[in-house]
Amino acid sequence: APRNHSARAHGCPSQSWRLGRARLSRSRRPGRGLHKRSGAGGPRTSGHVTGKMAVFPWHSRNRNYKAEFASCRLEAVPLEFGDYHPLKPITVTESKTKKVSRKGSTSSTSSSSSNSMVDPLSSVLDGTDPLSMFAASADPAALAAAMDSSRKKRDKDENSIVGSDFEPWANKRGEILARYTTTEKLSINLFMGAEKGKAGTATSAMSEKVRTRLEELDDFEEGSQKELLNLTQQDYVNRIEELNQSLKDAWASDQKVKALKIVIQCSKLLSDTSVIQFYPSKFVLITDILDTFGKLVYERIFSMCADNRSVLPDHFSPENTNDTAKETCLNWFFKIASIRELIPRFYVEASILKCNKFLSKTGISECLPRLTCMIRGIGDPLVSVYARAYLCRVGMEVAPHLKESLNKNFFDFLLTFKQIHGDTVQNQLVVQGVDLPSYLPLYSPAMDWIFQCISYHAPEVTVPELQCDACLRGGTALLLNSVMSAFRAEFIATRSMDFIGMIKECDESGFPKHLLFRSLGLNLALADPPESDRLQILNEAWKVITKLKNPQDYINCAEVWVEYTCKHFTKREVNTVLADVIKHMTPDRAFEDSYPQLQLIIKKVIAHFHDFSVLFSVEKFLPFLDMFQKESVRVEVCKCIMEAFIKHHQEPTKDPVILNALLHICKTMHDSVNALTLEDEKRMLAYLINGFIKMVSFGRDFEQQLSFYVESRSMFCNLEPVLVQLIHSVNRLAMETRKVMKGNHSRKTAAFVRACVAYCFITIPSLAGIFTRLNLYLHSGQVALANQCLSQADAFFKAAISLVPEVPKMINIDGKMRPSESFLMEFLCNFFSTLLIVPDHPEHGVLFLVRELLNVIQDYTWEDNSDEKIRIYTCVLHLLAAMSQETFLYHIDKVDSNDSLYGGDSKFLAENNKLCETVMAQILEHLKTLAKDEALKRQSLVGLSFFNSILAHGDLRNNKLNQLSVNLWHLAQRHGCADTRTMVKTLEYIKKRSKQPDMNHLTELALRLPLQTRT
Repeated sequence: APRNHSARAHGCPSQSWRLGRARLSRSRRPGRGLHKRSGAGGPRTSGHVTGKMAVFPWHSRNRNYKAEFASCRLEAVPLEFGDYHPLKPITVTESKTKKVSRKGSTSSTSSSSSNSMVDPLSSVLDGTDPLSMFAASADPAALAAAMDSSRKKRDKDENSIVGSDFEPWANKRGEILARYTTTEKLSINLFMGAEKGKAGTATSAMSEKVRTRLEELDDFEEGSQKELLNLTQQDYVNRIEELNQSLKDAWASDQKVKALKIVIQCSKLLSDTSVIQFYPSKFVLITDILDTFGKLVYERIFSMCADNRSVLPDHFSPENTNDTAKETCLNWFFKIASIRELIPRFYVEASILKCNKFLSKTGISECLPRLTCMIRGIGDPLVSVYARAYLCRVGMEVAPHLKESLNKNFFDFLLTFKQIHGDTVQNQLVVQGVDLPSYLPLYSPAMDWIFQCISYHAPEVTVPELQCDACLRGGTALLLNSVMSAFRAEFIATRSMDFIGMIKECDESGFPKHLLFRSLGLNLALADPPESDRLQILNEAWKVITKLKNPQDYINCAEVWVEYTCKHFTKREVNTVLADVIKHMTPDRAFEDSYPQLQLIIKKVIAHFHDFSVLFSVEKFLPFLDMFQKESVRVEVCKCIMEAFIKHHQEPTKDPVILNALLHICKTMHDSVNALTLEDEKRMLAYLINGFIKMVSFGRDFEQQLSFYVESRSMFCNLEPVLVQLIHSVNRLAMETRKVMKGNHSRKTAAFVRACVAYCFITIPSLAGIFTRLNLYLHSGQVALANQCLSQADAFFKAAISLVPEVPKMINIDGKMRPSESFLMEFLCNFFSTLLIVPDHPEHGVLFLVRELLNVIQDYTWEDNSDEKIRIYTCVLHLLAAMSQETFLYHIDKVDSNDSLYGGDSKFLAENNKLCETVMAQILEHLKTLAKDEALKRQSLVGLSFFNSILAHGDLRNNKLNQLSVNLWHLAQRHGCADTRTMVKTLEYIKKRSKQPDMNHLTELALRLPLQTRT
């Protein structure tokens, strides 16, 4: 039978809440207090609320929760199939406006209905923003420009010269600059005649102006330059960027001759191979300037073709251009033709190749072969191959269909490639101290680009011919490597064995065969070879790779072929490859110089092995991880593995192989945390570890599960989010135990649940976040209560209460300091909801937890000008009203709450009412402190809130409580601060409730609640 505590003395252990009374101030200035009404009529002019609490005793109204639920439940309405349903497709009527260009015509509107689902937010207004449309309507020129711009963009998109499957030069630019660097000193020539470019006045004759410009150009040709020596690579790059900016500035200030001088000067730099390792990067930097110049010239001539009536379209014919534009275009070509030196003349003319469109339809097709032949005059094979690469680049931009010049460039290159072994090149390499294996890769960017241009949309018949011709004529590994780098991966993969045969037979000539196998491996990672050849391909490649002595050469090649192995073979072959990598990289700690490649190997392995039981059964996988000795790199690898596990491992696991391996990995991540670790990094590590913890499940073996959580707590004690997750996991484990036992714990399960509760009680104090601790105390107390651990639940709730005074005024939320009162308010409201069902302890008196909490709230230092304390008291009043009911609103199964323990005992209800009166006294006292001009708005809000609380929970048949509600109503609107709309709705609610059974007293109350309007 439930225990009855009515015989116990109901004294309160706390002095401040012992008698349940409080003194109210005796008087206030007129118009600032709560007034009682005289009779049923208007308000009295005197009679302030004074110090005796008995004036306003509390009486809770009796609640029938079942009847209230029934009255609030929505009525089920049968829905016919053809009726409206919110998830049915919506029929939208579209209105389109068509503008007719004829003079004097008006716009016509047509409406059409569409049964398809139309999103009104995604409709397009003929490509025009409505706001900009109105703005442009006032300016016809702006409207025409906007229409032209949109038309040009549309034409460009629809008639793109090369497709998205063609890799642009811009993608290769960064890689070249990063790969081809030097520590040697560089030199650059700067011309000194910049100021002379400003000669001439606006009044000079045209013939004199032309003569002056020619003289300036000749002056530059004759050598008004200075040479800057001993520049570092960065200084050199800065000088080139300055020249690029000078070109733009000169052009903007209409100094076209100066701009041309800069371009000629930069082009001359491409004939200099004194620091040969830097040449590919120099080529990239200089051609950027040439591209800028070509674009400026083209746009200048293009703008000259426009007149007041029309703008030249992007795809125009020479007939559309006017004589002025053609003359200017020819003038540029004549100026460039007068450049004496071959290399600058070639590069500058190639940069404006597109301008031939203004002169004739066949201008480009005639110019490309001539420029191709011009390159034959360049003696240095390295300089000539980059010149051919530049010509192929500009050719692909303007005429990708002209394949003949591309092929001609390729075959010319094959003829000149033999010069590499000539005395001139060999002597140059000796002088600069460069060996052939270092020299040959300098050709790769240019050759790869030429091959890419040739192979783009080339017929399948042409490709093998070019490939065979390259190998027969050149017979070098470098050419074969460029073929494999440029052609489509599918083409290479289907002919893998043919390429392996060519690799074996080709002359290395300073270009190692392992680099050829690396290029082949890159293609096989993108496309699959025939299934019958896969194992033979791997064996042939690995025979070469495993014989490499240099660790860097070995790892660069092995890293590529690991992906091929993972993609097409089992864990046995992968284990063999990993073992070979460990064997090669462990001596002399060679792995320390190859962390990026080793990381790529790990990423490729876990990308193909989503079954982690298979992955960790690979014998050499964990020893492979041991090579990551540098902590930062080791942590990154561990993060990569955990991210893959969380992403791909869908089912919970208890596999000991997986658990042991991932615990080791998570411990590595956790141990990397120190005082300097960033918060974002901590959050990331905690997220990964928590993802692992959530995936561990031992099924019904709850004791093993708890042991895992205990071990995890000891391993991950430095990451607070992980401890929080462990507490939640243990609470969930306790609730799962309750679910399995259907609430009827045996001796064994009861002891287990108490162990879970003890785990949480021990762990929570180690957390730093104050609200994290408060919420976990509350959550864990609820779990303890649900499992009938009453004394443990009391301990949690007492701990939470004792923690409230420690809540600071400001707390850190996402790096920003914010007031804590709103968070404390939220927590206390949740706490009150739980306290309703917590049974009293036999040794601590009636409502001991509520009293203790009220003491803490009373002593807490609240913010000035804050009403949070009173809002909390209002919530306490709601709690106490709920506790006075014969049957509570909700219960916990197999836990007797106070409604069962006290059984509606009169002494319990009296003690409850005294506590209510004390809370009411605190609220009324606070209302009186708000009787100042600057606080009248707050007084109105608090007063109306208190009125609503009494209306919802108080028994208004009690005359004194009824009178108090009337006084609060008048106080809320006395000074014109009330929200009239809210008060109207409140009064309507009272009148509606008065029509319910046993609510007749609300009719009289409604008559005593007038609405005042502001005047």
